[in-house]
Amino acid sequence: MPVRSLLLVGLLLASLTACSSTPGPEDVLKDFLGAIASGDTTRAAMLTNAPDTAKAVLDQARGALQPQSLQTSVQEVHNPAGSTTADAKFQYDWNLGHGRQWQYQASAQLFSEQDNWKVRWLPTVLHPKLGAQQVLAVRVDTPPLAAVLDRDGVPILEPGTVVGVLMDPKLPDPGPVAGKLAAALGKYEPSVTQKSIVDGLKAQNPTAAYAVVSLRAGDYQRVKPVIYDLPGVRFSKQERLLPIQRDFGRQVLPAVRSMVEDQIAGHAGWRVVTVGSMGIDVAELHAKPAEPAPAIASTLSGKVQAAGEKAIDAVKTPAALVAIQPSTGELLAVAQNDKADEQGPLALTGRFPPGSTFKIVTAAAAMSAGKVGADSTVDCPGTTAFNGRVVPNEGKFALGSVPLTKAFARSCNTTFARLAADLPAAALTESARDLGLGADFALPGLTTVTGSVPATDNVVQRAENGFGQGTVVASPFGMAVVAASVQSGRTPTPTLLRGVATGTQNLGKQLRPDVLDALRGMMRAVVTEGTATGLRDLPDVRGKTGTAQFGDGTHSHGWFVGYAGDLAFAVLLVDAGSSKPAVEAAHRFLTGLG
Repeated sequence: MPVRSLLLVGLLLASLTACSSTPGPEDVLKDFLGAIASGDTTRAAMLTNAPDTAKAVLDQARGALQPQSLQTSVQEVHNPAGSTTADAKFQYDWNLGHGRQWQYQASAQLFSEQDNWKVRWLPTVLHPKLGAQQVLAVRVDTPPLAAVLDRDGVPILEPGTVVGVLMDPKLPDPGPVAGKLAAALGKYEPSVTQKSIVDGLKAQNPTAAYAVVSLRAGDYQRVKPVIYDLPGVRFSKQERLLPIQRDFGRQVLPAVRSMVEDQIAGHAGWRVVTVGSMGIDVAELHAKPAEPAPAIASTLSGKVQAAGEKAIDAVKTPAALVAIQPSTGELLAVAQNDKADEQGPLALTGRFPPGSTFKIVTAAAAMSAGKVGADSTVDCPGTTAFNGRVVPNEGKFALGSVPLTKAFARSCNTTFARLAADLPAAALTESARDLGLGADFALPGLTTVTGSVPATDNVVQRAENGFGQGTVVASPFGMAVVAASVQSGRTPTPTLLRGVATGTQNLGKQLRPDVLDALRGMMRAVVTEGTATGLRDLPDVRGKTGTAQFGDGTHSHGWFVGYAGDLAFAVLLVDAGSSKPAVEAAHRFLTGLG
């Protein structure tokens, strides 16, 4: 055979030999560690000489540590030429969440049988101090809970003992037990019924107990004689932050508690230990002591919250009140009555037509566009029409030609419908955003919605939007932001916890000083000579009433939006019929502040 052909054959054989070579010890080790890191314990175990044992240990470790991520790296593989064994060193980097990082080195031996390399399984492959018949565990040392204070240093959440009432989902006939539980617990949590318990048991994972309710320690002691010996029922105990009064701040304090508990978790101490077959800790593999939890101060005012709740508790329809400090944006109170609570967080995320309170936005838009000023003469007929759509004042009252301030104070729908109709399609949208309505605030722990003011080329729609009907919607939170924006001259950024920032989007521009001054004077006239004279006995209250029709037009929500000094607030009474009950609730609120 020619030399050239022999060379080609040699090269081909060398190439085939290279392509058919089996993975070496370092390749197998990298594959093994990568599988552990990714959570593929089956793949990792199959690369050992004891797959069942290895998988059981690896599964237990991942279940105990609950890693957010795991990184592994090979540091050294020693495989003397011709040897069928190799010694390896490598590193584990565990991320256990809440800032918990755990790094260490381990070693293993690999061996080859017929060019098939495997990891020789021992528990020390996972950790050098992990012995046979031992498992890993994480022990958390939580810092002691401290009271959460309001803006005045008064506790609004305090540590207390909570007893969880748990039920076994495998109970053969849960109905009778559920009925007895519901009868005993319903007075503390009305949502707990025989049906709710039975339904919860059906949906529960059969390997875990169903949590029926959590009780304050005192309440548990009162019902203990009735429920303690019920079959399938057991109890757990833990320390939680509890409101100083039952049901106080129901729509906002759970969010505060959640954020505080998250912060405390980040300061907890923790240990990784090995546990023997008798359940006793054997060795400590890693430890970080607990740090003192930082003091937590809320922006809420216990006094303002209590006044808000008292002002609306007796209202027979759903009612909500939100209060904000204009100078800082700090959230002072979020109050709802029981009827509102049944429908969810209406104060923060409800979408209701704002009615004539929206005339604050329309007035700002018209004045910013140079159409009118506070003293400009405008017409206030009893009715006005747009392409066949008749817009009436309440009771079709008419004022004739009057200054804009008087039309605002007496709440002339016809005036503000005409002003809105003469504005560009997006004018109300932009004006609303300038006052915070339509802006997005990402308050950590809370979901909030300010409202929505769609732009429209339709003149009828724009006219209806001009007096807060049509397609305009707002929440009490959003309207409190509007009042705070007028008072402070800029849209404040609402906050809930001191030192915890709020994200903002879709903020508008700052209104001109002359427009702000005019709005403030017009809102004062509402109280001194307009639709909110029920507040005239209180010093320097400014605001705007709103009666917002909904449904078939025979029902109306009642609003009052305003401020007094460095306190802005919005009151909504659902289906109140008119704004008068909202004004009365605002009076109770302000006088209740002391």
